[in-house]
Parts: sequence; C-alpha cells; structure tokens
Amino acid sequence: MSKALIVWGGWDGHEPEQVAAIFERILKEVRFEVEVSNTLEAYRDAEKLLGLDLIVPLWTMGQIEQELVNNVSAAVQSGIGLASCHGGMCDAFRNNVDWQFMTGGQWVAHPGNDGVEYMVNMKRGSSPLLDHIEDFQVKSEQYYLHVDPAVEVLATTRFPVVPGPHSANGQVDMPVVWTKRWGNGHVFYNSLGHHADIIDMPQVTEMMRSGFLWAAAGKQAAAARGSSMAEGYTGMADSQQQ
Repeated sequence: MSKALIVWGGWDGHEPEQVAAIFERILKEVRFEVEVSNTLEAYRDAEKLLGLDLIVPLWTMGQIEQELVNNVSAAVQSGIGLASCHGGMCDAFRNNVDWQFMTGGQWVAHPGNDGVEYMVNMKRGSSPLLDHIEDFQVKSEQYYLHVDPAVEVLATTRFPVVPGPHSANGQVDMPVVWTKRWGNGHVFYNSLGHHADIIDMPQVTEMMRSGFLWAAAGKQAAAARGSSMAEGYTGMADSQQQ
C-alpha cells in the first residue's frame, strides 16, 4: 500500500483542515495509507519522508525552517511525489524561493477576489493525464501566478476576466494545472481550491485524484531506472542564508 503524508495549516481562510479531510478521503479511495499532520514538524524526520510515496502540503503563507524545506526537497528529488492545490502549495512560504523553485510557481494576485466566474480550459498536449476531463466553469478565485517555464501545463484560464492594471497587457492564458520534475520526483499542482467546496466539484476531485496517482508513481519509476538522487541543496546558497 502506498503511503501519503498530508500536512495542513497556515491561513485558515483556505479551510486547510476541511480540504485535508477531502484529500484523505480521495487517497484512501485509491488505497493509500494516509497520515495527516497539522504541524510543519512532520517534515523534520528526513528518513521518514524518504519512506513515503507522496507528500501533500496544505499550508498557506507562514514561515518554514530551511532545514524542513531541504528535507522535503531531498525526498522529492529521490522520487517521492509532491502534489496539492491553490495557496496550500504555491502560496505556502512567500520568503522561501527554494520552495517556489521546487513547486513550479508562486501566487501573486487574484483580481476580483472570490466569486469570479471563469473557464478552466483543458490543454491537450504531450501528457494524457487529464485528457478525460472536459472544460468547465468555476466561481471562485482566479489565480494569477508567476510560473516556472519548465512546467508542463495541463489546464489554463484566460485573463483578464476582471479589469485591473494587468488588463493593459491584453489577454493571457494563465496555467491552472501543471506538472514538473524535481530530480526523480513528480510534482503536480492545481491552482483551484480556495475553499473545500471547490475541491468537492467532480472535475476538481478527479484532477486531484489523477494528480496524486501520477505524482506517487515517480518513486517506482525511479527505482525501475535504478536512479538515485536525494540532495537537499538546490544550488542557491544565497537563498539559504538566514
């Protein structure tokens, strides 16, 4: 049975405890053994992290010790999957660029705040991961992100829907869902999920189920290749000076 760790906390406005419960249900439905923690100390035991198949962070904003980021990074580089949603993964620790480099992006704005009606457009490309999901409309926050150009985009949304200073740039298609590699690890991110009811939408639930399974598969893929990579250092020593 595959093992997953969900770590929730940070800003309560994203309903991390409720979303964690939904993620736990999804993972158990696909036969994961799930541990749920509400403290970042769950990242302290580096050896324990290496024994997992999947790490699911749900921690908006806040501060994190560099050692804990290094432990998660080393685990993911070794092949452990990393997957989550919304601010719980890509607005987690605004002052830690190592976290942002690993996850593939960082939230910067949601013009119109909550309650914006917009389309999520599935992007058909080299990855068939979400090919079974059709375009759909959502009423929630529409995330504007700074995104790593290395990611593979699986879904987008078009800006602007709500006018603002960004509108002067014309229309842009902003990634909503992406995958990324971090060493041997598979990274999956979905910007939807401002509240638990959005995660409970059938399309979003299916996105997360597929993403969890894909991310967790990285460990076995690395083992099959005989590939070993578990370094906590990312090559950005200046960012680690406290």
